Amino acid sequence: MDKKYLFLALFICTVFSSLFAQTKVSGIVVDKSNQPVPFANVVLKGANLGVMSNEDGRFYIESPKTFTTLKVTSVGFSDSEITLEKAVNYNFKVILKDTEELKEVVIYTGKTSKKNNPALDILRKIWERKRKNGLYQFDQYQMEKYEKVEFDMNTIDSAFMKSKLFKGMEFVFKHVDTSKVTGKTYLPIFINESLSDVYGSNKLNKVKEKLKANKNSGFSDNQQILSFVKDLYSDYDIYNNHLTFFDKSFTSPLSKTGIDVYNYVLTDSAFIDEKWCYNILFYPRRKNELTFKGDFWVNDTTFAIKKINMAVTKSANINWVKDIYIEQEFEVQNDSVFLLTRDHMMSDFALNKKEASKGVYGKRTTLYQNHQFNIEKPVSFYKEEVNFIDNEVYNKSDRYWDENRFENLNKDERGIYKMLDTLQTVKKFKQLYNLVSILGSGYIQFGHFDYGPIFSTFGYNEVEGIRIRTGGRTYFGPNDPWRLQGYTAYGFDDNKFKYGLSGKWMIDKKKRIIISAGNRRDVEQIGASLTTTNDVLGRSFASSSLFSTGNNGKLTNINLSNAAVEIEPVKNLTFQTGFSYRTLESASDTFSLDYFTDASQTTTRSDVKQSEVNFQVEFTPNRKTIGYGVERSNVDSPFSRFFINYSHGFKGLLDSDFNYDKLQLYYKQPVIIGPLGRTDLTLELGKIYGTVPLGLLSVIPGNQSYFTIENTFSNLNFYEFVSDQYATLQWEHNFQGRLFSRIPFMRKLNWREIIGARAVYGTISDANRAINASGLTYVAPEDIYWEYSAGIGNIFKVFRIDFAWRGNYLNTPDTQRFSVKGSFGFYF
Repeated sequence: MDKKYLFLALFICTVFSSLFAQTKVSGIVVDKSNQPVPFANVVLKGANLGVMSNEDGRFYIESPKTFTTLKVTSVGFSDSEITLEKAVNYNFKVILKDTEELKEVVIYTGKTSKKNNPALDILRKIWERKRKNGLYQFDQYQMEKYEKVEFDMNTIDSAFMKSKLFKGMEFVFKHVDTSKVTGKTYLPIFINESLSDVYGSNKLNKVKEKLKANKNSGFSDNQQILSFVKDLYSDYDIYNNHLTFFDKSFTSPLSKTGIDVYNYVLTDSAFIDEKWCYNILFYPRRKNELTFKGDFWVNDTTFAIKKINMAVTKSANINWVKDIYIEQEFEVQNDSVFLLTRDHMMSDFALNKKEASKGVYGKRTTLYQNHQFNIEKPVSFYKEEVNFIDNEVYNKSDRYWDENRFENLNKDERGIYKMLDTLQTVKKFKQLYNLVSILGSGYIQFGHFDYGPIFSTFGYNEVEGIRIRTGGRTYFGPNDPWRLQGYTAYGFDDNKFKYGLSGKWMIDKKKRIIISAGNRRDVEQIGASLTTTNDVLGRSFASSSLFSTGNNGKLTNINLSNAAVEIEPVKNLTFQTGFSYRTLESASDTFSLDYFTDASQTTTRSDVKQSEVNFQVEFTPNRKTIGYGVERSNVDSPFSRFFINYSHGFKGLLDSDFNYDKLQLYYKQPVIIGPLGRTDLTLELGKIYGTVPLGLLSVIPGNQSYFTIENTFSNLNFYEFVSDQYATLQWEHNFQGRLFSRIPFMRKLNWREIIGARAVYGTISDANRAINASGLTYVAPEDIYWEYSAGIGNIFKVFRIDFAWRGNYLNTPDTQRFSVKGSFGFYF
C-alpha cells in the first residue's frame, strides 16, 4: 500500500476518533482496609465535571471528551490521581490513603466542625442574600420555558432482552443507550415535550404558565401515568429550607437548618464564566434521613449559586425510588443577576435499592430563556382558568418543533416517537399494556365500554351473605363530556337483586356546569360517615364485613333518587344544589328503624320516606387535577378541603314524613412540618334542626372491621353513639421515620411512626328521644368521647398497622377498649 494512503487512512481514523471520543469510568472508592468510602468527590482532571460516590463507595462518570486522569478526594483521606489507560474503564478500584500519612495536610474527621469552617461562613452569606438573587430582585418577570419528560426502563442486559416477555418486540432494543449519570443501560418508553410562557409577580405572589405546544408519545391517554408525570412537574426552589418530592420533605443543602444535618467542606475555587466562585461539597451527617449529597459553586460577591449537583442518599427513607439526581445551572445577566437556565432531575424507580435491580428512569429537563423584567400585568391576568383546554397546542407539526425547541433531541430521543408508535401496533405489547391498565384503574375496556370496577365483584355482610356485583361505564376517553355508569348486585342470603344507575353531563366546559341524576336500590351501612353527600354510586360500606369484629346486622335497605347541578366559577371552588328522595327501612330482623308517629306513642312506623333539597360549597385550594372531562383525577399531592352542606327536608312533598334543616361542615388541613413529617387535622361539625327518627340522625361512625377507615372511630361499634348535633376533631401525625432512623438496629427497616388522637362531642334532643321506637337506647357523647392511637407504617413498603386505645366510656357494654387495624397502600 502506498505510504501516503496509509497515512491518510490513519489521519482519517484519528480525526473520527477525536470526533467521537468519550471517557467513561465506573468503579468503587475504598480505603486501605478495603472498606467503601462514601461521598468521595470524583472528577476528571482538567474538566469542570465531577460526581460523588454513593453510600457504598460506587461511582460512574462520563464525558463526551477524552481525559487521561481521574482525581478522587474525600475528607479524612489524601487526594488520589489515577492515570486512565483506556477511554472506557469499568469496575475501577480507587484506594485512598489516610491523611495522617501527610503531616502538612489538615485532618478532617467524618463529621466536619461547625466552628472555624469557611464553608459555613459562605453558607451564612448565601442565607443573607437568597431573597436578593435571581427573579426575587424584580417586581415582575416573564420568560420562555421548554420542558422534556422521559421515562426509560433501565439495567437492560442480555438476559432481559432474550426474555419471552419481549418475543416479537426485539426491535425496541435497538434504542438502548447508557446513562451518563449512573452508567446503566436504558430503553426509552415515554417522552413528553412542552413549550410555555411563564409570567410571575413577586408583588402579588402569583405565577401563571401558558402552554403553547405539547407533544408526547407512548402512554399518552393513560390517566394514572399522566398523573404520575404531572407529579414529577412539581416546582422547587433550591434556596428554600425544604424541597418536596413525592410527598416527602427533604432538607435543602442551602437550608438554614442544613448545618444540623449536613457536613460542608470548601474544596476549590475557580473562574466560571468570568466569575470567581467557591466550590462547596456537602453530605449528610446521619443515614436514613431525607437529605442529599453533592456540591455547588457559589459566586464570591453576590453569593448566588452558579451550579449545583445533588443526589438523594440511598439510605433515605423513601420507597420505590433508588436514586434522585438534580442538576441546576445559572447564567449571569447584566453582570450580577444569576438566573436559572437549566434544571435537570432524574429519578430511578425500582422495587428495591439493590445495585443490580431493574427499574424505570423518570427524567425531566427544563430550560429557560428570553427573560424580561418589570412588565406589569393586571391582577385579572393571573386568574387561573377553571377548565381551559386548547387542543391546537397538541397538534403542532414536526417542523414547528424543529424550529422552536430550545435544544435538539439526541438520536435516542428522536427515535422514541417512531419506536413507540410502532410498538403500539404489536399485539403482545397491547396485551401487556391492557393488563397494567386494568390493575391500575380496576376496569376492563371493551370498545367504548369499561367493565368494572373488578375489585368490587365480591363482598359479604350478615344480611346478604355472599354478594356478587357487576357493572360498568361508558368511556370514550379521559376528557368525556358525559358519562353513564351503573351496576347490579345479588345477595345469596336475602335472595334480592340490587342496582344503581347514574349519569353526568358537562353542559358548559369553561365553568364546569354539570348536571347529574341517578337512582340506587341497595343495602347500606348508615352511619359510616358523618359528612355525607347524595352521590348515588358513592362507596357502600355494607359489603365490607368479611373481616369484622362483633356482629353487625344493623344494615338498611335504601332507595335513593337524586338530581343535581354544579358549577365551578373559580378554580377549585364548587357550588352544587340538588334534590333527592329516599326511602329507608331495616334490612335485618335484628335491627329496627321504628319511630312513633303520634304524641301518645301508640302508633309506629318502620320505614322513612323523605324528600330533601340541598346546597353545598366545596373549596379545595392547591388541588391539582388531571383531565378536562366530566370526571377528573386528583394529582397525589396534599391539599386543604373545606366543605359545607345545608339540607332542608320537606314534610308532605311526595308523601315525605319529616320537616327539618340540617347543617354540616367538614374541614381538613394537611401540614408538612419539614423534616418532622406531616400532620393532618380534620374538623367536622353538624346540627339537625327539627324532630327526626333514627334513620335521619347523625350516627357517630364506628369501625367494626379489621381495616383502617378514614374519619371513623376505631373502638366504636356501629350505632354506639347517636346525636343530632356533634363536633369531632381528629389529629394524625406521620413522622416519616424520623424517630426510628435514630435507633441503630431499626434504621434499615425504614419503618415510619404514626401517632394520632380523635375526639367527639354530641348531644341529642328530648324530642328526638321521644319518637324513638327502635329499641335502641340513644346514647350521645356528651362527656366527649376520645381515643388515641400509635402505628407503624411502611412495613414491607405496603402495610401499615395501627393500635388504638379507648380513652373513656370504658364501662359501656360490649365495648372495645383496644383494637388493631391494618391497611395497605402504595406510598413513596
